Parts: sequence; C-alpha cells; structure tokens
Amino acid sequence: YMDSTAQESYKVRFPPKKSLMNELSEAAKEMFFADDPLRQYKDQPRSKKIWLGLQHVFPILDWGRHYTLEKFKGDLIAGLTIASLCIPQDIGYSKLANLPPEIGLYSSFVPPLIYPLMGSSRDIAMGPVAVVSLLLGTLLQNEVDPTKNPLEYRRLAFTATFFAGITQAALGFFRLGFIIEFLSHAAIVGFMAGAAITIALQQLKGFLGIKNFTTNTDIVSVMESIWRSAHHGWNWQTILISASLLGFLLITKYIGKKNKKLFWVSAIAPLISVIVSTLFVYITRADKHGVAVVKNIKKGINPPSASLIYFTGPLALKGFKIGVVSGLIGLTEAIAIGRTFAGLKDYQLDGNKEMVALGTMNVLGSLTSCYITTGGFGRSAVNSMAGCKTAASNIILSIVVLFTLEFITPLFKYTPNAILSSIVIAAVIGLIDCKSSYSIWKVDKMDFLAYLGAFLGVVFASVEYGLLIAVRILCTVGVSIAKIVLKATRPRTTLLGNLPRTTIYANMEHYPEVTMVPGVVIVRVDSAIYFTNSSYVKYRILRWLKEEEERQQEQKLPQIEFLIVELSPVVDIDTSGIHALEELLRILEKRQIQLILANPGMSVIYKLQSAKFTELIGEDKIFLTVGDAVNKFVPKAVDSV
Repeated sequence: YMDSTAQESYKVRFPPKKSLMNELSEAAKEMFFADDPLRQYKDQPRSKKIWLGLQHVFPILDWGRHYTLEKFKGDLIAGLTIASLCIPQDIGYSKLANLPPEIGLYSSFVPPLIYPLMGSSRDIAMGPVAVVSLLLGTLLQNEVDPTKNPLEYRRLAFTATFFAGITQAALGFFRLGFIIEFLSHAAIVGFMAGAAITIALQQLKGFLGIKNFTTNTDIVSVMESIWRSAHHGWNWQTILISASLLGFLLITKYIGKKNKKLFWVSAIAPLISVIVSTLFVYITRADKHGVAVVKNIKKGINPPSASLIYFTGPLALKGFKIGVVSGLIGLTEAIAIGRTFAGLKDYQLDGNKEMVALGTMNVLGSLTSCYITTGGFGRSAVNSMAGCKTAASNIILSIVVLFTLEFITPLFKYTPNAILSSIVIAAVIGLIDCKSSYSIWKVDKMDFLAYLGAFLGVVFASVEYGLLIAVRILCTVGVSIAKIVLKATRPRTTLLGNLPRTTIYANMEHYPEVTMVPGVVIVRVDSAIYFTNSSYVKYRILRWLKEEEERQQEQKLPQIEFLIVELSPVVDIDTSGIHALEELLRILEKRQIQLILANPGMSVIYKLQSAKFTELIGEDKIFLTVGDAVNKFVPKAVDSV
C-alpha cells in the first residue's frame, strides 16, 4: 500500500541510458567476474597485493599458515583411510582404461601432490575415477588397439591427458567455467547411472573369468558375448572368488551407510579383499586352474613421459579431441563433488581456481606417466567422513602410494583379476542414484527426458553417444550461443529495500529513498532458475549476503538473521535450481540465518512441493509478499525504518 503523499514523494530513479560499450562491459563483468575477484585487492599496498596474488594461485600459502598438529592428525587418519580404498581401486580403474595397473598407481601419486598446492576444496580426494577411465578407454581403443599396439596406446593416453589438463586450466584461467553448466543435474545423474551399468557389465569379463570378451560397451554386445561363452568360457573358481568377495564388499558398504561411525569398515574392505584373495590364490595355486591374476606390476615411481606425448601429426589431433571430452567430464564431476562438500561444511569453493588446479595437475601428470585424474565421489566421501581438515590428506595418500610403488607392488603378483572386478562393481553401484532419478521424474518431465536420453544413450549405444545425446537435448539448435550464455547463465539479481511508510520493497539502485530493514537481506531473482544458472544464482545471493554483513559490521548494525528471496519473476525452476536452493538452505542454517521465500509462482511452488523442499524449509517460511514476511518475523524493524 502507498498513500498519495508517498506517491508524490517517491519517484523512481531511472538509470542514465548506457552506451553499447558500457552495456557490453557490464555484461562481460557479470559473465566472467561475477564473484568480483579483484575486490580484495582494493586499497592494499603493493606488497600485500603480491602476497594476495600468490595466495590466490597457491591457497596452501593461506591455510598452511594456520596448520596445526590437530589438523595434521585429522589429515593423517583420512589420508591413510582413503589410501586403503584407493590402491585396489586404482589398479581396477586402470584396467577400465586398458592401461597397465602401475599407471593407475602412478595417477594416485603425482596428481594428489599437486592439487593441495592449488586447489580450494578441503574434502576432494584426487585419483583415477571409474567414469572417466571407461570414457577414456572407450575413446582410445576406437583409435588404437591396446593389445596390438600397447606403446602407441599409452602414448595416446598421455597425449589425451595433456590436452585434458590444458583444456581444464584454460577454462579456469579465462573464467569460462559456466560452460560445464550446460550439462544439467538431470543429464549428469542419467549419464552417471548409465555409465555405472556399463562399467559393471564390462567387469563381468573378470567376474566370470571370460577370456574372449567384446570390446564394445553397449548392453546388447556385452550380453551376447556373455551368452556365447556361457557353456565353455566361464571359470567356476573365478566366480566363487568374485561372488563371495563382492558379497563381503556390499555388506560392509551397507554397514558403513547405515552407521556413519563405521565408515572405515567399507573403506578398508577393498584392501582386506585384495589381501584375502591374493593369499587364497597363492596357497591354492588357483592361477594354475584358470584364475587370471594381475601378474607383475612394475616397481618404482613414475617414469617421465614428456617424450611420449604426440604434439604433431594425426594422433595429436585425436588425443586433443579425446582429452577435451574426457577433461570436461572429469571437470564436471570434480566441481559437482567440491560444491557438495563445500555446501555441507560451509566454505566457499572457487570454481575457476579448481579448474586451474585440476588442469595443472593433469598436465604435470601427463609428463609423469599418469592418465586423467579428478575428484571421485566415493573416495572424497570417505576422506570427509574420516575427518580430513585440509587438502593435505591428499599428500598423505600420495606418500602411501609412493611406499606401495617402491616396496609392495611385487606382492600383487597373485592378486586375481576377479577381486578387482568385484571392487569396481561395488564402487560404481553408488553412482546409480535412484532417489534423484525418481525426484527428477516427479518434478520436471523435460529434465527427465534429458536424464533418459543420457542414460539410454550410454547403455544401448556408447559412453560418448550418451554424452552427446544429453548435450543435444539441452541445447536449442539455431539460437545464438552468446545470447544463451548471457541470458541463461547470468540472470540479474537485485537487492531490495523498504520505501518508508509503505509495505513496498523496491530496487535500491532505482529508488534512492529505500532503506535496508535491520537484520534482513532481501534479494530478488529476475529469471527462471535452471541448470545453466542455478549455481550462479546461489553464489550471487551469498555474495549479496556477504556484502551486507560486512557493511553492517562496519556500521555496527544488528546481525543479519533473515534472508528473504523474492521469487515473483521466477516463472519456472528445474531440479538443478531446487538443488541449489537446498544447498543455500544448508549454508544459511550453519550461519543461523533463516531462509524465507516470497511470492513463488504456481509452477515454482508445485515443483518445490513435489521435491519436498517446502517440507525442508517449512511452509511457515513461504509468503505471498515480502511485506508479509517482514511483518511476520521483524515487525519492529519495519517501524524503525
């Protein structure tokens, strides 16, 4: 309500008309520098600016100054725990990529040493992961036969890793991280589920002891290969080892999931399985009865491989293409995992900085006989639950892998391939997120179409086709990519204030008379919230909150207790947008700030109810107008404005 006197008093302040260059400049700033990275350098002496610049490139210079013995204890336990999980997995994942087992171990030695120097996540554990290993192996064997030309195949793998790192680092350096957001949450869930099934099917070769197995990854070819070998190609001793230890791994995984305090049971289960199965094969000499074993793993640390990388010729181009695709998938997985744990533990993750760190890690890895590495969800979850305090747990992991390479690799001689297959199957089952799949179907049928396209593409065609289908469904043909990126990934968010003597809340830039409500920050989102902009919207809201907190601290005003998000312009929201709101809610709860939604439309409120977000936030935190919300929670503050 606004009386006639107020109508005369308050006139909208229209901003002056901007030139084309000014508009382009502002658009570029919002696109590439939405987090205002230069803000901390303002009004600082040169020496301080240099030190801040070094800290930006090498975050270890910041958190390393505050490192304590207590933090080291947490990182030591976490590092030892993830090492017991990762070493058996690394050997299994290298087989997925059709590479020698020692290369899997090499890839958990050098990259985890690099990441803590440059990465901003405290929880991510670096190393080979199942999906990227499968994708890389599939793409590489389409170009070079790993059996007939093993050296050429390894060279192409190192070339792809080099260009994957260059791609990742370039995206971060030029602040182009928004590109990976064109893979929506639904498409990623579908891709991961399809990849998990494909990986599990590929492991049936080692699980059943089949010698002649198809090189295709689609479900039809795999099932045909299994059926053809059913009467003469299966090995019962292998099946006995695989099935019994897979049962053990799944039981320990269930125990760790049900009781968070017993997470270590599932973490050490793979190592125990390897030890038990190796002893069993050695004692019974099952390798003489058709049980395939790892045989020899080269002893010693990573040999240099810079001379093996193709920089010219047709294989260099092929390596570049494979590296770009694999690098983007690895980047998407790592950023998603990093954001998840950052939200849970209430710290900021710099996406562009992560990309530079991952890229540098893979470039240096390619020079030291490693293949593409990234942050895996399984090992990162174990790292977090084990009590890691900083990224230094990766250094502990690297030291344990170094010890393994120098002294323990000969002991893997009698390790059966069957247990490696069982470890990989147990690991990838967690990639099938049934709860999220059902939620996507229930909330947004168009999202589910992207999910289904990615899932079916991976399972019935190949990993690369599944990825291509997911991207094609999400991108509208014929629309200018620049316009899509600008409008869809960086929507406007506005800080609102109260017009005195009214219940109207208006843009503070346009109305000079509006004032902040003490203890409250009100932000309006001026666009639908989709997968392309959900992360940006969340971080932009948090940035408004941070700026207001700093301003109120300087002016010694009351502490902020409420964040009101005005949703009237938000005509739609998808599962990625709801996921971003859930993360925002968790972050605010840790800061003891209440999240309140104002004026969500019917389409938005329906999807929030379907996703049960209304139950999570509480229906008493959703209002028709901003004024109603303010009157409910801070009525006295309005009177003082």
